[in-house]
Amino acid sequence: MNSDKKIDYILNWIKEYVSSLNFQPVSLVIGVSGGIDSAVTSALCAKTGFKTIAISMPIKQNATQHDLSLKHLEWLNNNFSNVETRIIDLDKIFQSFENTMKDFNNSLAFANSRSRLRMVTLYQIAQANKGIVVGTGNKVEDFGVGFYTKYGDGGVDISPIADCSKTDVWNIGKSLGVINKIIEAAPTDGLWDDSRNDESQLGLSYEQIEEAMENSKSKYFKKYQEIREPNLHKMKPIPVCIFPKD
Repeated sequence: MNSDKKIDYILNWIKEYVSSLNFQPVSLVIGVSGGIDSAVTSALCAKTGFKTIAISMPIKQNATQHDLSLKHLEWLNNNFSNVETRIIDLDKIFQSFENTMKDFNNSLAFANSRSRLRMVTLYQIAQANKGIVVGTGNKVEDFGVGFYTKYGDGGVDISPIADCSKTDVWNIGKSLGVINKIIEAAPTDGLWDDSRNDESQLGLSYEQIEEAMENSKSKYFKKYQEIREPNLHKMKPIPVCIFPKD
């Protein structure tokens, strides 16, 4: 299936899902980071014709990343009449949280808390606008290596691009006309004060992970398994204690 067919399929899927709900959402709410995943997903949301609320939520954000998110919001406004864009600066809220939790200092936990604060923000906006929160995770992150925050960017109502590889997302971005600087930018989760990117954190590029996901004989497969194993708990249903039947 080529990129244009995937775009059409995703658009129809979103429309069918929204129509199937007992309560009828009137908006799609999505966070925009300046990365390719959120750029593609927000553009797809806008193309459905539903009211789309796209929000940039900087938290101690790298200037380049924030600038790309602003450029994408501008691109959305210029190309779609059904889009509402917002910039909600969460710096002060997060700094207050950091100060409150200083006795429990852990850099990874605080990084994940940034993602969870954004999730809370999106759901506040969604409920105030009779909307649903749209996820931006792709197949590699969500089902390959589990490279996302549980109850953070993983806390969403629908995941339109979760069956797309990162390569698919880049190609769909080109078909949608997403800004080249976003397509060419090194992928990053934007959760750290420095400029570390996904590859430096994972130890493999997305192309290498995709190869390992498709071929167990790949030279990257062992490393892929090492990344995947600690994150399997995110990808599996929450364990539930079930009483035996009498």
